[in-house]
Order: sequence, then structure tokens, then C-alpha cells
Amino acid sequence: MTDSQESKTKRRRRSKNQYFTKVHEQAILDYIKAQDLKVRTSLYVGYIGPAFNEMVDKIVYTYKFTNLPNIEVLKDDCKIWLTTILDKYDPNKGSKAFSYFSVITKNWFIHKVKKNSKDLRREVQYDKISMEIHLQYLSTNESYLKKRENAEFWSLLWAEIVGWEKLNLKDNERKVLEAIKILFENVDDIEIFNKKAIYLYIREITGLNTKQIVNNLNKMRQRYRNFRKSWHEGKL
Repeated sequence: MTDSQESKTKRRRRSKNQYFTKVHEQAILDYIKAQDLKVRTSLYVGYIGPAFNEMVDKIVYTYKFTNLPNIEVLKDDCKIWLTTILDKYDPNKGSKAFSYFSVITKNWFIHKVKKNSKDLRREVQYDKISMEIHLQYLSTNESYLKKRENAEFWSLLWAEIVGWEKLNLKDNERKVLEAIKILFENVDDIEIFNKKAIYLYIREITGLNTKQIVNNLNKMRQRYRNFRKSWHEGKL
């Protein structure tokens, strides 16, 4: 190999390794300062995005995060997430952009590793449930899971209802809310439990007439529908 060829090889290696240069550091600073969307887009597409791609790929390979399931999807998620926190980088705190985003990326994947390990432990624990317990609790109409889900639903609903106290409620609405709470707390002591009886109970507790009770219950029904929708969608 001639001196010229060796020099070119070294330059190629150096440029390949130095994917996050002063130019990319400056591009991030310019991105943070820029207000124009076109300018930001140009900086990201030309400099920041490619540097993030290389950085994430190298960190995943170096720290062996490749063992994570769906690692390619996770890498894409991480790169997208990095774009959302670009504005949080503060050069005045002393760290270079490369160091700052490298640490954040590594911690992001460490969090995924911990979450994956936790999920695996749950699966292992579930697999260890004996067939006897499975038959006793999971295979009956009144199953263990159904009981547990039901208990969680009512527990969360009670917390939701208590939380309504912090809302800006009118006097009558607050009276109806307190009546609902009383009924919840004394449900085992109520002998007759139908729609008409509930209205009678609320009327006795609040001193309001039926129309006032219905109007205020309708507001609570809407909040309950929102709660139930969140429950069914797994947001609670």
C-alpha cells in the first residue's frame, strides 16, 4: 500500500468514526436558536438526524441492547424521542451535545431493559401457577381474575368520585355528590336497591326535588361515562 493510499484509508476510518463532529454540535445549537420551521427541518435532515441514527445504532451495539425484543422498533422509537427533547439541551450546563444525548439514549434503553425484565418475571410467575389454582380460580364463572378486575374497577371508581370534590361544583351538585358517596359507603346496609329507591335515598339525604336530582346526576353520568371509557381502553 502506498503512502497516498494509506493516508486515504486513515481519512476514511476517521470520518466514519467521527459521525458526531463540531459541525453536528453547532447544528444542534443552531436548531435550538432557530424559530423558523424550515431552518429547523433543514438542520435536522442534513446533520442532526443522521448523527442521531449513528449514535443510537452504536450505543445499542456497544451495550448489547440488541438482546431486547423488537430492537429495530425500539431504535426508531428512541430516535423519534430524541427529536422531542432537542430543545431541552442546555449548552450552558457544560456538557457537549454528544455526551448529553449519548447518556440520555443509554438511559432510555436501560429503562427498556428493566421494563422487559419485569415483564419476563411476571410471565414466569404466571407460568408457575399450578393447575389446581387455575381450575379453582380461573376456570369458573366467578373467576379469580374476574373478581380481581371487579374489585379494581370499583376501587378506581371510588377514587374517581372522591376526586370530583375538587371540581368547581355548584351547591346542589355537591349535595348530590355527597349523597352518592354516602350510598357507596353504606351499600351493604341498603335493603332495596333499584332506580326508584336510589332517587328516594338521594332525595332524603339532599332535600332536593326529583328534577334537581336528575339534572345533577346527568352531569355525573357524563363523568362516569368518561371514566368507564378510559377503563375499557386500558388507560387506568
